[in-house]
Amino acid sequence: QVEVVESGGGLVQPGASLRLSCRVSGVTLELDSIAIAWFRQVPGKEREGVSCIITGDGDTYYPDSFKGRFAISRGNGRNTAILQMNNLKPEDTATYYCAADPSSYCSGNVADFRKWGQGTQVTVSS
Repeated sequence: QVEVVESGGGLVQPGASLRLSCRVSGVTLELDSIAIAWFRQVPGKEREGVSCIITGDGDTYYPDSFKGRFAISRGNGRNTAILQMNNLKPEDTATYYCAADPSSYCSGNVADFRKWGQGTQVTVSS
């Protein structure tokens, strides 16, 4: 049973940094690479892709609007990913979701990911 668990959300002030972690467990050992992505969603809006990484080769993907302040990397454990968010703004306030799929390519499309975490809240406010 594949499980996706996020951690690291919280309340921060504008300009601060925050690091989110995602751990994907239950992946068969025969699968040496998966795609792990971060999405975010605010009430009343569609879920949008933030970044994605392929665990095998570290290849990354960012929609244009997230290039620069956000960085995704592989974590220390197998099938883990870290989202580093810098210079946070109030408009970054959202629920951030981690998603995974046994894929060899990244995308920012919700439909491309079959396993999802419960989400972690990020609030940027003074």
